[in-house]
Amino acid sequence: MTQKKGNDGMLTAAEIREFKALLLEKLEEILDNVVFMEEETLRKPRTDLSNMPIHMADVGTDSYEMENILGLMDSERKLLAEIEDALARIENGTYGICEGKNEPIPKERLRAIPWARYCVTCANLFEKGIFVREDFFEESDYGDETVEDQYDDFDNYTGE
Repeated sequence: MTQKKGNDGMLTAAEIREFKALLLEKLEEILDNVVFMEEETLRKPRTDLSNMPIHMADVGTDSYEMENILGLMDSERKLLAEIEDALARIENGTYGICEGKNEPIPKERLRAIPWARYCVTCANLFEKGIFVREDFFEESDYGDETVEDQYDDFDNYTGE
């Protein structure tokens, strides 16, 4: 798929390079964070400067800190996977296309979240547990309703 500029919202080659640079910068930042967390917390040598036995509160604090760091590292791992997926979409020509509606994702959203795979509407539906796919928004299913009307109908159904 060739990305071009026009009223259709497609990305130019220069914009693709810009977003790829943003993704690579974020990838490096996350990798640096993970290395830092690993070196500072997970590999920190445990020293006991006193002859006193380890207090249970200290063990609890160490355990909490370890779980917290592991949770952060898991979040970073998931974000790394999203960034790698976005880089793959650049390579296969589908970057910047909403996986729900198969329409261009607004550039403002991509600048804020360069690894975004959905437009805001589809992302909100996905976060609410709705499987987002292109045919969810087809006119044949909803008549003349807009995507926003369909989203409002979903909110009314769920009571939100």
